[in-house]
Amino acid sequence: MKRVNLAILASAMSFAAVANVEAKPLPAGTPQTALFAGGCFWSLEAAFENVYGVITAVSGYTGGTSTTPSYATYARDGHVEAVLVTWDPNRVTYPELLDVYWHHTNPSDGGGQFVDRGPNYRPIVYVRDEQQRTTAETSK
Repeated sequence: MKRVNLAILASAMSFAAVANVEAKPLPAGTPQTALFAGGCFWSLEAAFENVYGVITAVSGYTGGTSTTPSYATYARDGHVEAVLVTWDPNRVTYPELLDVYWHHTNPSDGGGQFVDRGPNYRPIVYVRDEQQRTTAETSK
């Protein structure tokens, strides 16, 4: 499994939040990306890797104060465990990815996810634009 520093992509908000990731619009048919946090990133990564149309699911840390988080320091520095999903929009849709996410997280539990406890495991859906924001907010 790959792990990457996602800290430069977004900053975390409160639990069950939808947070913005500033990005330019992509042409139709171009692989899309989405960033999801919620519990142990390995569990979430595995769920997305099994979705037809997902090109990659890469785990990492985002939202904290450090630009170089590590397993030893990410929680202390305010990061959450997250998964960057790249998908083919001709094979899977953003709402379908959200459905996978909601089946693997509990958006009402800001104290963590299932047996993974602590703020570094809180659920956050990061969005690229207003369309993703609206879709995410109305999906659950």
